[in-house]
Amino acid sequence: MATEPVVTSRSLPHRTVYRPVNRSAERIFFGSMAVLLCAVVIVGFSPTYFRAGMLHAPLPSPILHIHGAAFTLWMVLFLIQSALISVRRVNWHRSLGTIAFCLPPIMIVLGFIAAIDALHRRVSIGPLDPAVSLSIPLLGIACFTVVIFASWRTRRQPDAHKRLILLATIGLADAALGRFPWAKIGFSPAAGAVTGLGILILLLVAYDLFSLHRIHRATAWAAPLTFAIGAFAVPIGMTPAWHAFAAFLDRTIGAHL
Repeated sequence: MATEPVVTSRSLPHRTVYRPVNRSAERIFFGSMAVLLCAVVIVGFSPTYFRAGMLHAPLPSPILHIHGAAFTLWMVLFLIQSALISVRRVNWHRSLGTIAFCLPPIMIVLGFIAAIDALHRRVSIGPLDPAVSLSIPLLGIACFTVVIFASWRTRRQPDAHKRLILLATIGLADAALGRFPWAKIGFSPAAGAVTGLGILILLLVAYDLFSLHRIHRATAWAAPLTFAIGAFAVPIGMTPAWHAFAAFLDRTIGAHL
């Protein structure tokens, strides 16, 4: 049993009251979330990527093969890192984390290029036109950039770090949620993806309330940001300003890919 600093209404000024935190329950929760997110990604991308042979999948652009490999590697590392904490190999976790944090900058660049490449090829997500479709991956990768950078900044603060890593990965899983067969239960892909994203985020919020009796500071800002990007990417993409921005990106970058 370990402790987590909590300031309550009864606390004296500048005094911290420590509330016990069950580290065994914490390891179970974060380990289970890692497994759940990997399952979400496998289900979402199974028809077009995993069952199609991954690197041998008939993807329309070479950049998508590199993009898919990098993001799959992230999920594998996320699962391994969670497992190392679960078996209390903290030193191994830290050593691998030094290497693992070299991957997000590559993912961010690949995500940006893949999004612009899709725009230039006039790829549409469902009934959305290409410019609106661009908003989903581009705003998603922007959110990932903010949250993953914050997780790196808090790497010496385990309770904040693990929550931010989890939320950054939940944001990435939104792309897989959008590919679920939601129509079978009467949901549109957009509504299903937002619902799934909200459920995943609420699991962390519920865990915070259960374990800390409050929402952790990292969850309090990163969870609303992650959900807002997933929920409002399409409305943002429908604005004239976004269409002008998308046209600019297509002219200046897409034409050279």
